[in-house]
Amino acid sequence: MRIISFAKLKTYFTKHADAKVGLQEWHQKAKKAEWNDISDVKKTFNSVDAVGNDRYVFNIKGNNYRLIAIVRFNLKRLFVRWIGTHAEYDKLKDVDKL
Repeated sequence: MRIISFAKLKTYFTKHADAKVGLQEWHQKAKKAEWNDISDVKKTFNSVDAVGNDRYVFNIKGNNYRLIAIVRFNLKRLFVRWIGTHAEYDKLKDVDKL
């Protein structure tokens, strides 16, 4: 998958150093992936949740952080939309619109 954009991940882990390893591991796995549908994503990240409108929520660092991405299987692209703590995620509304 082509990930857009690593810069968003880097910006986040620069401010939240304890998320760095988890985000880098997620990036490496997602970058190497050849996903065609949610079942393929689940083979790589078994805890991923589909929240609608092509949005998927990934648990990072033992569920301490969450990452929301738009996955376009037909284009082989993944767009990072949001990264935050689990507590911040719980406060979000309309996750499928991010």
